[in-house]
Amino acid sequence: MASIYRFLSIVRLFRELKPTDYLIVFIFISLPLKNIDISISTILFIIWSYFFSKKRFNFRKTFFIPISFFVLMASSLLWSYNFDRTLLGIQKQLPFLFIPIAFLITEKVTQERLLKIFRIYSFSITFFAVLLVINAFLQYFKTNDTGVFFYNKLVPSDPGVVYLSVFASFAVFYFIQIHFKNSIEKLSILILAIVIFLLSSKSIITIDFIIIVCYYTFFARIPSSIKTITVLTVSVFLFVSLYFVKEVRERFLMEYETAFIDNTVNTKLSTNRQSLKQVSLKEAWNKSEFQYNDFFPGTALRTYQIRVFCEIVSQNPQIILSGFGLEASQEAIAIKSEEHNINPVYAQHNFHNQYIQCLAEFGIIGLIILIAMLFISLQNAINNKDFLHIAFAITMLMLFLSESFFCRQRGITFFIILFCLFNSNQTKEIQK
Repeated sequence: MASIYRFLSIVRLFRELKPTDYLIVFIFISLPLKNIDISISTILFIIWSYFFSKKRFNFRKTFFIPISFFVLMASSLLWSYNFDRTLLGIQKQLPFLFIPIAFLITEKVTQERLLKIFRIYSFSITFFAVLLVINAFLQYFKTNDTGVFFYNKLVPSDPGVVYLSVFASFAVFYFIQIHFKNSIEKLSILILAIVIFLLSSKSIITIDFIIIVCYYTFFARIPSSIKTITVLTVSVFLFVSLYFVKEVRERFLMEYETAFIDNTVNTKLSTNRQSLKQVSLKEAWNKSEFQYNDFFPGTALRTYQIRVFCEIVSQNPQIILSGFGLEASQEAIAIKSEEHNINPVYAQHNFHNQYIQCLAEFGIIGLIILIAMLFISLQNAINNKDFLHIAFAITMLMLFLSESFFCRQRGITFFIILFCLFNSNQTKEIQK
């Protein structure tokens, strides 16, 4: 009977949604899929909003910030260092224009409908996570390689480790803020937490830990003693898991070693033919010339990219004002990579920092617009005391320090659809 009741509740959930909600759900479900699926779902939502939905002007000044961001991107064609790449990049950035306009001309999504959308999204991500684990087991039975359960072997490069970790994390935040959780919701939290841990994105695991601790400290409607026990349990689970799961422990230890020790060797990636020397933070910032077999761990690579940006600006001060243009900074990175004799594979990396990426491509005005989007969203979240909105805003603020999130279509779509959904709704969170 319980199973039948849960099935009927899911059916009822779908029946209570409006056509606009279905299309938004379609966008969310498409996020971990191929780019063509994301494009189709986004186009269908825009067409419906523009031509078929009831027009109710939902005026929010906040929506004009991403629109102005797109206008700046398109305007960068006028001064771009690579016109063709900028022109091609504008097509990918179109959601910054069309999705906010769609929210401007349609009725706002109420908080109740919003939570139903997030519920379907969260269960869909849980289902996708289960498929990943099943596929990993199938690969393990074929290869007997435990590595298939972790990081890049668990998830393909598209959608990618970081993006899937972000999608799964938001689903976790949805489930934990439910006051009375049923068994399926608790199981979903466990599945998603395990998959996030297996994906081993150091930045996402750190951000998630901070946000979950903040939730149980400031938002959870439970006795203080239970809050303390829950926070301690989460902390113990994290640190014990890091200690006993070799693959994840090694990824964290690699960052620690390269932060404080020079001339360490990456024994896992080294072969009989070639030994890979891990670049420390000090070397990434100061070393004038590298070797082909120098390996950059995550933090060292980002430190090197910040250094590259500083060197580019010192040689081209005008970049601070106007930038290279949308997606036109990669050539400057490649030139610096050649100058420092770095392995050519690293020349293909972007700045891995959305703030620096924005400053390099659009100048100081672009950076101001980006920061305005983030902090106005955070301010609205705090004013509304909306945990999910706060979690989204903090995740983006922190993640942008280590990822150029807008360089991928799924990152753009995830950010702008949530930005518009949250900031179109100024009401406080309903009781659950």
